[in-house]
Amino acid sequence: MNNFDKRNRLGDEPFNFRVSKDKTVFLDYNGRQVKVIKGTEAEKFLKRINAAENTAEEQLVMAKITGNFKRGNE
Repeated sequence: MNNFDKRNRLGDEPFNFRVSKDKTVFLDYNGRQVKVIKGTEAEKFLKRINAAENTAEEQLVMAKITGNFKRGNE
């Protein structure tokens, strides 16, 4: 793994995604939904996920797309 995950938070694969019939993407973090992506943004996300070479890169793509969502007492 490269320097992008120095604390090894993505090694446990906390992110997951689901795609609905209408191409809406639901991003989950530890089983809880944190973001919904639709339209062209969803298409770009799916292209980036398909281009990822391994699960570590997929986790990084999902982490970047969700941004800094943890702001409180999660």
